Parts: sequence; C-alpha cells; structure tokens
Amino acid sequence: MSLKSKIESLLFITTRPLSVNKIAELVEGDKAEVKAELEKLFEEYNQPGKGVNLQKIDTEFQMVTNVDNSQMIAEFLKEEITGELTPASLETLTVIAYRGPITRAELELIRGVNCSIILRNLMIRGLIEEVEDKKNMVETYQITFDFLKHLGITEPAQLPEYEHLNSSEALEQLLKQKQTAQINNEPKAEE
Repeated sequence: MSLKSKIESLLFITTRPLSVNKIAELVEGDKAEVKAELEKLFEEYNQPGKGVNLQKIDTEFQMVTNVDNSQMIAEFLKEEITGELTPASLETLTVIAYRGPITRAELELIRGVNCSIILRNLMIRGLIEEVEDKKNMVETYQITFDFLKHLGITEPAQLPEYEHLNSSEALEQLLKQKQTAQINNEPKAEE
C-alpha cells in the first residue's frame, strides 16, 4: 500500500486533526516523506469543486467537507443525530458503557466487526468521547455526561447489572463463548 493511501485512510477515519509526527508514527514512515505527501494531498484536495478538503494548522491536518455543501451536510447530520440508533450502534454503546474506557481494538474484538463508522456517529451524537490514554499511548472510548443525562442516571454503576457486566470475568466468559461458537461453526476438515 502506498504512503499516500495510508495517509488518506487515516485522515478519512479520524475525528480530530492529526500531526505530521503522529501520522508518520502510525504509517511507520519517514517524517519528511509524510510531510511532503501531506503537502501534495493539501494541493490535491483543495481544488474548486471538490467535496472534501484538507485543512491544516501548523503541523496538524484534518479532512473536512467543502463549505459549499454545509447546508446539505447539516441537514444530514441533524437526521443522523435525531434519528433512532441502529441495533449495531446500541450494541457498541452498551459495550462502551459497561466496559469503558475501552480501545477500538478491544471493542472490535468483543463485537467481531469494524466499529469506526459507528464510533464516529456516537461521538457526533455526543454519547461517547475519545480520550487519549497517555500511559498506554492509545485512544480509548468512554460514555459522556450527556449519555448519563439522557438515561437519567448519575454514574455508570447505576446501569442494570453493571457490577456483573463490568467485571473482567464476565467479559472473559463472553469471549470464550464466542471463540467456542466460532470453532463449532467452522467446517470440519475432510478425513
């Protein structure tokens, strides 16, 4: 995969600006090469008629929608924010509520699917937030105060069966059940 492709993918999925240093770290590339590629992408994306632009402030970059499309995007986001949550979004939100703060990798292990779009939508709705775990140098997700207000509770421990579902033992049991189910559903080798 090309350096350009890796950088575009990162910028597409992130919900916040990324620095040249962070991008270089994530793509395991040379900082100077990454910076040069970002400058090319900046020129490429900021052309008239493009639906997506690339913003930069100092050494940070972020993909954004073209301002000319702001009315349409605002209407779409309003619908996304006020519409009902999908079953997949509810499942993701539940896992974060009971297990948060949780990394995307842990969440995807539990759910068994990529969660990046759902995470973005839940953040747009203000139900979860991304927090940097400085100790482990990883991003984690947790519920927000707005989520608690929406449910009418004052702390996550007031969620039904929180004590049981928040324990590591319950999660280990769930993961073992998933692994066993996957093994039992795999086609058996011919004898």
